[in-house]
Amino acid sequence: MPDAPTVIDAHVNVASTFTIPGEFIDVQAANAFARLEAMGQAVPKNRVADRVHAIYTDDYADRLVAEMDGAGIESAVLLAPDFTHVASCRLSPPELAAHHAEIRRRHPGRFEVLMGVDPRNGDDGVALFEKCVGDYGFGGVKLYPLCGYTASDRRLYPYYEICAARRLPVLCHTGPGWQPLDFSFGQPLMLDGAAKDFPTVNFILAHGGVTHVDEATYMCAFRPNVFLDVSGFVAVLHPDGWNRHLNEVFRRGINHKIIFGTSWPAFRMSTSLKAIMTEVTEGTEVFNGIKGKDRRLILNENISRLLNTGHLSTGRGGSEAEG
Repeated sequence: MPDAPTVIDAHVNVASTFTIPGEFIDVQAANAFARLEAMGQAVPKNRVADRVHAIYTDDYADRLVAEMDGAGIESAVLLAPDFTHVASCRLSPPELAAHHAEIRRRHPGRFEVLMGVDPRNGDDGVALFEKCVGDYGFGGVKLYPLCGYTASDRRLYPYYEICAARRLPVLCHTGPGWQPLDFSFGQPLMLDGAAKDFPTVNFILAHGGVTHVDEATYMCAFRPNVFLDVSGFVAVLHPDGWNRHLNEVFRRGINHKIIFGTSWPAFRMSTSLKAIMTEVTEGTEVFNGIKGKDRRLILNENISRLLNTGHLSTGRGGSEAEG
């Protein structure tokens, strides 16, 4: 393998009860216990719960930065989802935004932030997003449709207008997610109306390279402004494992549209970020047969273009089939 290029992890979260509702963590712990019990591992339920809750104590991302350093990740994109309409949250949206701004100040140069918005937040939500991009310098929108909406909800269009004017991307969760939420809103095609109505806004299908891969892939191939990330690949349902799955995704002919991300720290209980990145950058399977240029596009260049004013404009980067 050639020397590893710079890595930008385009999909990470702050593991904290400031950012994740406690009831979501409780359900995660219950699922972990059920899995261990089914495998015959007699671990007390309270010990499992304590271990899961211990993950969510990294309030200012200090542990996350240390893990990034150990894994050779130069910088990352922090996602700050808005769960206020579906769960009891410690921080209001303005407080959540201020908290992520503080994390950026604490770790200069390490994080971009995509701010969570919800179509039910009305004018106050739009004003807060304008503050986020204007005062805090955040880099775009984070959508979590499983909270009960689609990315093509017209109440989101004021946010997209801001993104169009400022050349900012929109990242939209697809596939399953936190267990108490409605997975029916996780279909990638639900974003298509917005992608068509806002051709100068770049949309990223989060987890699009892991779940609903065929649907996400053809959207990337035929919509010049649609991209996907491969975050969550560690948990992919593939008989030959995540290494083989990533290699197959990278052979689909859309590497100019694929963005690398891990969803870290979602997998802290089962592996380390360093172990994952060693397989990605030094292993023989993930990039087997993939050109060096494509490797750089996936690991850093695609997301770099989308996060600054020099990113792809409409009509650039689509498939030959578009015409």
